[in-house]
Amino acid sequence: MALKVGDTREQVVIENVNRSHIVKYAGASGDFNPLHHDEGAAQKMAGYPSVFAHGMLSMGLTGRMLTDWLGPTALKKYGVRFTKQVWPGDTLTARGEVTKVEGGLATIKVITTNQNGESVVEGEAIAQA
Repeated sequence: MALKVGDTREQVVIENVNRSHIVKYAGASGDFNPLHHDEGAAQKMAGYPSVFAHGMLSMGLTGRMLTDWLGPTALKKYGVRFTKQVWPGDTLTARGEVTKVEGGLATIKVITTNQNGESVVEGEAIAQA
């Protein structure tokens, strides 16, 4: 694939995040922080209205958009910051845009938003152009 500045990809990466998604991720990652699976802990210990998804789950789903777009071996570097919690019921849409191509590598700005258009993940990827 020959990437050029301005190329974009947008993909719904998950519809209706539910507690099963969150608990399955906890099992796969080994991250059993009670804020992600224990309603009482989330409310009483931290004052959250509910449990919420792991940031790394959102990052992984965003990464899936990149590998679906670019293929399984093109991605060379990928990093994000978590900008908002992902709650049960959220639908996430990931978007990537090529901002630079140099030396055979493309820089891709990534942002994942919830159903309200609020950013939950923002970052950058470097991929084979």
